[in-house]
Amino acid sequence: MTSETIETDERDDDVTEADASRAPGWVLTIGGLLGLWAATVLTIDKISLLQDKIDGKTTQLACNLNAFVSCSSVMSSHQASAFGFANSIFGVAGFAVVITLGVLLLSGVRLPSYVWVGLQAGALFGIGFVTWLQYQSIYDIEKLCPYCMVVWTAMIPIFVVVTARNLRAWAPRSAVSRFVNNWTLLIVVLWYVAVITAIWFQFGSDLWA
Repeated sequence: MTSETIETDERDDDVTEADASRAPGWVLTIGGLLGLWAATVLTIDKISLLQDKIDGKTTQLACNLNAFVSCSSVMSSHQASAFGFANSIFGVAGFAVVITLGVLLLSGVRLPSYVWVGLQAGALFGIGFVTWLQYQSIYDIEKLCPYCMVVWTAMIPIFVVVTARNLRAWAPRSAVSRFVNNWTLLIVVLWYVAVITAIWFQFGSDLWA
């Protein structure tokens, strides 16, 4: 094999990796923007609720739609401050990082392996926390927060796509890697369906009452 052939192969590998990073890049950027927007609104609304306690007022948030769809009820619960402060602060910080990495990928930057490890750890923590919040919101608090659901919507594809990419890079021949990479979109859609189904069976037509 000549040096020219080796250089050509290396360039092809770079192009292939760059193309493979486009999908995670778009998902991280768009999902991060949605999540950051929702987390920012939640943080501002949380500050408004805290200010109401000081002033003795009651602010009606725009996302308080009915008895079952109410941001105020969810944000006033102890689950909304699982670590002693508003959960949305995690979202603002985390989604800002996600957006940054997404833009870098779309720009053709090759992220080091340790960044992908950190991103995988963050995505795993994020989806675990979101899943716990989903359960708490649907079955314990029995109220839904529209902006929280935007965060749910953003976090699911971020986790699935990041996991698919890392499985492809770290264990390309494993059955799990092949399954997740071949059915990435289906996994995201079925995950959405599972959450929507849980909401429907818990609340049903009361959501629109």
